[in-house]
Amino acid sequence: MTATDPATTTSLPIGSDADLAWLRHQVRQVAAELGFGLVQQTKLVTAASELARNTLVHGGGGQAKITPLESGPRRGLQLAFADTGPGIADVEQALADGYTSGGGLGMGLGGAKRLMDEFCIDTAPGRGTVVTVAAWITGVPAARPGTG
Repeated sequence: MTATDPATTTSLPIGSDADLAWLRHQVRQVAAELGFGLVQQTKLVTAASELARNTLVHGGGGQAKITPLESGPRRGLQLAFADTGPGIADVEQALADGYTSGGGLGMGLGGAKRLMDEFCIDTAPGRGTVVTVAAWITGVPAARPGTG
């Protein structure tokens, strides 16, 4: 993953339901500006919503970062969610469909992972969690030699 420019990263607080709504709006707006199709925008917003809700509910709130990506001719979007909550003791279990520690449907982490092209989780009990995901615009042709 290569960010286009660190100055283009948008940082948003996650501390309330209103923050979650604003985050979803911002993700959709940036995705549309980058050229993501409607289905891809919906996947990005859904993953962002799930991960931000986890940050709020399980991590006690935190920070989200939205970063446009560029790798050669490809463009994408990276989303990172960080909290200083209790961390996740068993990541494999937390990613399993149906597992929930908060009374939900148990689709948050695993569902977000399936919706994204890239998924990384950095966590340990007692030090919080950082989940970073990325999606790339599909249908972008690779540059042919001599065409730029």
